[in-house]
Amino acid sequence: MSLHRIATGRLRMEGELTIYEAVALKTELMAALEESPVLELDLSDVSELDTAGLQLLLLLKNEAQIRGQTVHFVQHSSVVREVLELCDLAAVFGDPIVVGRRNPVTEAS
Repeated sequence: MSLHRIATGRLRMEGELTIYEAVALKTELMAALEESPVLELDLSDVSELDTAGLQLLLLLKNEAQIRGQTVHFVQHSSVVREVLELCDLAAVFGDPIVVGRRNPVTEAS
């Protein structure tokens, strides 16, 4: 799993969000939360998500709420959507889940 800084307060996760990466990612995500009162995390390139990864996302949301900050998860990959639906947690995260990326230019053709 790699975490890419797109801009201040905007990050993109790429790869597997599993128990093997959760500890290292926790440190990086908490540091990012320290840097910005509003954090946006792009999940479009998450290829695997297990319960440890899910717990990390929940921890990040909860920690932000405790601090009076905001974390938004955007561009959920199909893997992330499936896990959230399976665990019935979409409403808990409170972020709109985008079903897929749409290209208005090609759809108009």
